[in-house]
Amino acid sequence: MNHHQAHNGTRVALFGTSADPPTQGHKTILEWLSHHYDQVAVWASDNPLKSQQTPLLHRMKMLALLIPSLETRQNNVKLCHELSSPRSLETVEKAEAMWGEDTEFTFVIGSDLVTQIPRWYASEQLLKRVRLLIIPRSGYPLAETDFNPLQQMGANYDIADLSAPPVSSTAFRENGVSDVIDPSVKDYIQQQQLYSWETTT
Repeated sequence: MNHHQAHNGTRVALFGTSADPPTQGHKTILEWLSHHYDQVAVWASDNPLKSQQTPLLHRMKMLALLIPSLETRQNNVKLCHELSSPRSLETVEKAEAMWGEDTEFTFVIGSDLVTQIPRWYASEQLLKRVRLLIIPRSGYPLAETDFNPLQQMGANYDIADLSAPPVSSTAFRENGVSDVIDPSVKDYIQQQQLYSWETTT
């Protein structure tokens, strides 16, 4: 493989998010990624550590509704539900099959996940194949030492110069704080009565 070519290859950001539901925070991140990468692949992921998630189908649908509302000229954000896998390495293998190995893949994660990566399945192998982009999340400040395990594993990582609004899907799920949700998604949630406070208990 010609290494010079790899750098001229397409730069693809891979962003799996539990998106339960997708918020203005997700929207900000997707818009930022759209301006910094050739293509952005997004999908709803099942976090094995979270219980009682809204069915994946609904979360994919909400992301699909959010994408057209993004303020980006590039039109390069694509919902790729086929990349959804509990194992990040499998996601990358699927992405390589879709885009080819000359593509430079960047795996996008929130700062809350940085310390978990060493415990991920085949994380060393994963880090050889992708760059990491870390999105700062409010409430999860990163100390220098948090990066030591990544450095020891030889990870290539960047920290996004992006402050996503400190909105949380949890706040919406628990008490319906609706200004954190894009109108494109809000109607769908009400229609499907996805979250408990929608129905009076």
